Amino acid sequence: MNETLNTIFEHRSIRKFKDEKISKEVLNLILKAACSGSTLGNMQLFSIIVTEDKEMMRKAAPAHFNQPIATNAPLMLTFCADTHRFNKYCEYRGAETTAYCNLQSYQWAVTDAIIAAQNACVAAESLGLGFCWLGTITYNCNDFIKLYQLPENVMPVACISFGYPDENPPLTDKLPVEAMVHHEVYEDYNEVKINKLYKEKEEHPNTIALLKENNLENLAKIFTERRYVKADNEHFAEVLAEALRQQKFMK
Repeated sequence: MNETLNTIFEHRSIRKFKDEKISKEVLNLILKAACSGSTLGNMQLFSIIVTEDKEMMRKAAPAHFNQPIATNAPLMLTFCADTHRFNKYCEYRGAETTAYCNLQSYQWAVTDAIIAAQNACVAAESLGLGFCWLGTITYNCNDFIKLYQLPENVMPVACISFGYPDENPPLTDKLPVEAMVHHEVYEDYNEVKINKLYKEKEEHPNTIALLKENNLENLAKIFTERRYVKADNEHFAEVLAEALRQQKFMK
């Protein structure tokens, strides 16, 4: 197996880091990798906020629900969907300046930003670093817009903490590849197929421990009743929609 595939297959989220600064050389390699991925029309509709200052991390921490991972890493990268820069380019060249102020363009920019983020992650792991994604970046997007002084047509979509690992957790249990892969057309799931695809995950020791801890009967209910409940999802969906309107991606 080549080194790239081995790096991807051995991925695990790291939440504890050594007190070791990431050199400028390593950071620049990660950023170059992030900026070398595929983008729609080669417009590169994304920006990256680099955070190394601990005080700035502390300012962001409440919006990350004060997770330790928000402040215990030497580096955080926040990836933003960004059509603002391209709009400015169009303005300074006498071209249409509102062509990319819409939901379609936001989707383009989100895709560009996520590709950049994943490139950064693979590069970081290949250089001996670990990382952890912080899903809270979209929960409280308005707070991050203010903190990072994001102009219109810029939205935070991914935030990742990086550092040298101070732990080696086991690999996370995953669904089999065939659960996500469809050939030619989407093949819907019946109960028999769902039972087969989720069998190993439901019988995994991690799941058994979660069921006991939460006093629930199955893994699905841990997600819907503990982790990502409907009321929270609907609330943060409204927060996101309002931020998209504020940043001129929606009317």
